Amino acid sequence: MTLREQINDDVKSAMRSGDTARRDTIRLLLAALKQREVDERKTLTDVDVLGIIEKMLKQRRDSISQFEQGKRQDLADKEKQELVLLQAYMPQAMSEDELAAAVTAAVVEADARSPADMGKVMAALKTTLAGLADMSKVSAAVKAQLSKP
Repeated sequence: MTLREQINDDVKSAMRSGDTARRDTIRLLLAALKQREVDERKTLTDVDVLGIIEKMLKQRRDSISQFEQGKRQDLADKEKQELVLLQAYMPQAMSEDELAAAVTAAVVEADARSPADMGKVMAALKTTLAGLADMSKVSAAVKAQLSKP
């Protein structure tokens, strides 16, 4: 079963159970998926779906910090609830050791020697680590690896 099929099944079960918060969050996700399919005129793969979910998670994190700064805890709580629901679709995150090993392998494979080669390494890692690691952490790890003398 693809991730897209799982999301469709989950929205149906949320509708049956009367879980409005879950239903509404999944509908937002489905709308984002449909919009991407229409824009790019293609059927989304699981990697594409994970990328969209990752983007939505980042938006939720940003919104939470903004709402907390603005002293709107009610809106921050709603965003936190959506964040938890969306994270359920993400695969188990990589450990720090696994991430470091993946970065080292990508640096060797791309024959990167300096921070100027960071783009090549990130391009390779973006496809292999989609949904498995926070790309900002990956970027920091690559930068640290390439900065070593």
